[in-house]
Amino acid sequence: MKIERTKKEVIIRIPASVNVDDMQDLTDLLRYKEISSKSQATQEDVDHLVSDIKRGRWEKTKNKLGL
Repeated sequence: MKIERTKKEVIIRIPASVNVDDMQDLTDLLRYKEISSKSQATQEDVDHLVSDIKRGRWEKTKNKLGL
């Protein structure tokens, strides 16, 4: 493996023998870190959003089950 840094980016070279699924997991993590580093959301904002999503999911499930 080789890591290079330029003025605008970091280049990581990995042998082709590395498992593609593992590489996808790594790139997903790096993408998440890139996106979340720009976020101004607080933990309270995230908790509220998660609560709203769970509530909406439960309402849909109840309707499907006829509860």
